[in-house]
Amino acid sequence: MKKILKLCIFPVIFYFLAIGSLFAADNTSIVGKWKTIDDKTGEPKSIVEIYEKDGKYSGQIKELFIKEGDNPDPVCDKCPDDDPRKNQPTKGMVIVRDLVKADNEYSDGTILDPKEGKIYTCKMWIEDGKLMVRGYIAFFFRTQTWHKAE
Repeated sequence: MKKILKLCIFPVIFYFLAIGSLFAADNTSIVGKWKTIDDKTGEPKSIVEIYEKDGKYSGQIKELFIKEGDNPDPVCDKCPDDDPRKNQPTKGMVIVRDLVKADNEYSDGTILDPKEGKIYTCKMWIEDGKLMVRGYIAFFFRTQTWHKAE
């Protein structure tokens, strides 16, 4: 009787474990909406939606947190002259381009700081549920911690 019971229970347990793994979240994916946090002031700046298209990851500004007295419709007036984003509205701008996933890290792309007009080589990864965003120019880098937007 015990053998028959074991034979019945093991397939049921295996089934639920298999189904559970199908619905498990990918904790390493950067896809989704993220609240950007200024690494200098610690204040939220925007909501960026990161998406995948043709194996490359990009990020677009969906929302800006404008402080009182700031321009409500900022443009990238400091962007490089040869960049098509020059003098374009910051809201709706694609600031992350061409990231490629390798293991649990996304790299080989660029990120634009539209306020400063600087373009950095970019690397991103998930750490403790937060998105770590690192921009490089030569040996110098800045790292920001972005939080999942609700």
